[in-house]
Amino acid sequence: MSRPRVLAHARVRATVVAALLVPLAACSSNGSSGGPGSAKEKPDDRPVTVTVTPEGKQVPAGDPVRVEASGGRLTSVTVTDGEGRRLAGKVAADGRSWASDRKAVPGASYKVTAATRTEGGTAKTTNAAFTTAPAAKVNKVDWRPGADATVGVAQPISLVFDHPVKNKAEVEKQLRITTSNDTEGSWGWIRDWSGRDRVDWRPKAYWKPGTEVTLDARLNGTDSGPDGGWFVRDYTTRFTIGAEQIVKVDLDTHRLTLVRDGKTVRRIPVSGGTPGGDKRSWRGTAVLMAKEGTINMNSETVGLGDAYDKMVDYSMRLTWSGMYAHAAPWNAAWFGNANRSSGCIGMSDANAAWFYGQVRPGDPFEISGEETKGVVDPGNGFGAWNLSWAEWQGKSAVR
Repeated sequence: MSRPRVLAHARVRATVVAALLVPLAACSSNGSSGGPGSAKEKPDDRPVTVTVTPEGKQVPAGDPVRVEASGGRLTSVTVTDGEGRRLAGKVAADGRSWASDRKAVPGASYKVTAATRTEGGTAKTTNAAFTTAPAAKVNKVDWRPGADATVGVAQPISLVFDHPVKNKAEVEKQLRITTSNDTEGSWGWIRDWSGRDRVDWRPKAYWKPGTEVTLDARLNGTDSGPDGGWFVRDYTTRFTIGAEQIVKVDLDTHRLTLVRDGKTVRRIPVSGGTPGGDKRSWRGTAVLMAKEGTINMNSETVGLGDAYDKMVDYSMRLTWSGMYAHAAPWNAAWFGNANRSSGCIGMSDANAAWFYGQVRPGDPFEISGEETKGVVDPGNGFGAWNLSWAEWQGKSAVR
């Protein structure tokens, strides 16, 4: 009579075990229920945090604008100033940052629009704004040659600054030269005859005729350094190199020779500076700076007392210190015979008129002679050619 009771109890236990196993089998069968591990985690869709530098009002200028994103990616950034001009830049490959190519300039207002996308794919736009403090002092530039000029093969690109430039390397980095034939050249910092800071770019050798040259001085937003002030604009000029003309002046034989494309065009008898004192001429390479025509020459302006004060025709400036090539009919007895001028290279009216019509600014005057007062200084006109290439390169602030 006891055996049936044991069997009944066994059946009950089996039924209970089976009932407990069913939900376990269902939980692991196809992952379709909402239990743990049954579906992919939902992507993070939290908002992207955008940081803009600089920020605020009246912030210092002179740094690029930077935008950074955390918790997502930048898809585009637009920065415009108060006049609607865009400040170009690039989003980094990882989408986490953006930096402008140019610096924020003084006295400007900027609006920043950053388009972002979260990790979960939600797009959003963030806006920001800041202003920069105005420049307490502004530095300006006088440059040569002028736009669209055709110049000689020795013409440098020359920038003279109104105020001192202490941050020479930073300024030089903003100066870009483009040529039509990849001409090799270098910037060099010198002291202009006026006493101001100056930077010139000259080729390694004379320019090739026909070369097209562009200066792009992206100075806006660059700080000159203490006592110099800020640059608040860019400067651009384009010019072309004309025929190869070299003027050879031999003060020992008292002859000037115009050589064009390697061929002698004409020899002209001249008289240079009087030997033995301050009236001697300079030697070395002087570059024709300007054709000034008929001008008044006064000896007191060049430290020679009251030696002369007269109107002079066909005047061609070679240095800031007052050396010219020009007509000097009062010195006719000495042309081709002796040096008896007050430092200039004089010739007859007829030869001066012809020569004046042939040369152009940028043509080199290669002057030689025993009785001279020294070599033309780099800052006294365009005397950079009197330095070796290595010496000139050494005057660059960027090495």
